Amino acid sequence: MIIDAHLHFSDIKSFKDTAKEISFLDYSYKGILNEYKNAGVTAGIVMGVQETISEGFPDYKASTPMMADLEPELPDLLYLSPGINPFSIQKNPGEIKVLEDLIKTDKKIVGLKIYAGYYPFYVYDKVYEPVYEIAAKYDLPITIHTGDTYSQRGFLKYSHPLAVDELAVTHKNNNFIIAHYGDPWVMDCAEILRKNSNVYADLSGFLVGDEKHIKGYSKTKLFVEHFKRAFVYSESYSKMLFGTDWPLAPIKSYIKFIEKLIPQKFHEQVFYTNAKNLFTRLNV
Repeated sequence: MIIDAHLHFSDIKSFKDTAKEISFLDYSYKGILNEYKNAGVTAGIVMGVQETISEGFPDYKASTPMMADLEPELPDLLYLSPGINPFSIQKNPGEIKVLEDLIKTDKKIVGLKIYAGYYPFYVYDKVYEPVYEIAAKYDLPITIHTGDTYSQRGFLKYSHPLAVDELAVTHKNNNFIIAHYGDPWVMDCAEILRKNSNVYADLSGFLVGDEKHIKGYSKTKLFVEHFKRAFVYSESYSKMLFGTDWPLAPIKSYIKFIEKLIPQKFHEQVFYTNAKNLFTRLNV
């Protein structure tokens, strides 16, 4: 049984272009169901994100909460972590109440997502305080984008995983997930996991491409060791979550790649148990 703790299902041009030209995937309702069935994935957690016609992501005008709008509705096995736009909640504080009301009524919501780097705010900025309060109140883990941004408009200083350390220390009632294991700053992420009991990390987005591309990199020793060294140092397999960042890579091939990075005795934890325990609203 596998839980995909990080994927996308939004009407974003860059995702559509990647699926069509790089990963060669069917980025649709039918596409995700077929890939999950073929790969044995039980459930997936969508990171909500939206863009307007006039802006590409990061879209400073998008309202909070940012949802998953690729299709009219989510497949039954997909859950949602709505995205937060700090500009919108700064300008319209009423959006916080909208977010909380949605959490109360929509049982599909299992977490929240902050796009550090895409938006030029450090994660410990006061603008996010109401979000953290709501997350603690409803026991929702917060996934934080870290590492490289999938856009040249991002600012890397805001997406460095070290910022999560300060956040974790000052917000002990919250659980945080460092997305993408902070790649390329994986050793920094490893230290943060070792140090902070309320910090987790997902293993999504390490590769962007089709099956051939993934197989090639899985045989590249330096690339593989880049991650393995950090994983061994952190000693935190109980806090690592499998994720795909779909549609950036085919799911079955990405599963095989991650399997090679994780000692087999930890596979059940990383691919299923850790996410099931952390996302308490998951019905799996």
